[in-house]
Amino acid sequence: MKDLRTENPESFENKLASLETIVKKLEEGSLTLQETLALYEKGMKMSSELNEALNEAEKHMREISNGKILAPEEET
Repeated sequence: MKDLRTENPESFENKLASLETIVKKLEEGSLTLQETLALYEKGMKMSSELNEALNEAEKHMREISNGKILAPEEET
């Protein structure tokens, strides 16, 4: 699993923008079957990665809310 604290903070937004571009291209319907399948596969992979990142962020937020993660000044 990826550590969101060390991952490029813009990577999620960049991947989301790329996924939105893929969806628009697929919705246009002007691609060949091969192009459609390749973009669909790429989009599904990106969607899975984005979902994983969101799940990790949610888990991290729950840990913070439950006091399991110390603020930097509280660490010893």
